Amino acid sequence: MSMYIGEALTGEGNEIAHIDLLIGAKDGPVGVAFANALARQSEGHSNLLAVLTPNLAVKPATVMITKVTIKGMRQAVQMFGPAQAAVAKAVADSVADGVIPKNQAESLVIVCGVFIHPEAANDKKIYEFNYSATKQAIVNAMQGKPTADEMIAGKEKAVHPFRGF
Repeated sequence: MSMYIGEALTGEGNEIAHIDLLIGAKDGPVGVAFANALARQSEGHSNLLAVLTPNLAVKPATVMITKVTIKGMRQAVQMFGPAQAAVAKAVADSVADGVIPKNQAESLVIVCGVFIHPEAANDKKIYEFNYSATKQAIVNAMQGKPTADEMIAGKEKAVHPFRGF
């Protein structure tokens, strides 16, 4: 498959984590999206590579994109700090656990959308929730979850937490 798509929401409060991600080949549509995310930065949307520590980027190479406009240094540091650490560790653990095949780690890339609420305050929760959501989104992507049958079976019982009514 040229593109795997995953999503997961974990946590609560202002530190809630919602991850949307694409996994695919460097030479496919996800590779194009990856390159564009790094090459086309804009004010309030500073995309960055996920690194375990400076000079130790994860494989598959992962670009984190902001899903909300970053409005201030606190929110920027949360994206570049606990959220980045969480996404990087989740990708590394997914390869170590075999969810992403190690022999594909060089040929795949990940585009990972990360939500940081402007009023998030607890960095530990930001890390924990983003780690969990990223791990789950990767599993969902690689396993094709939910299936069409699972989606149809759950559509009438589904309650979106932010639908407003």
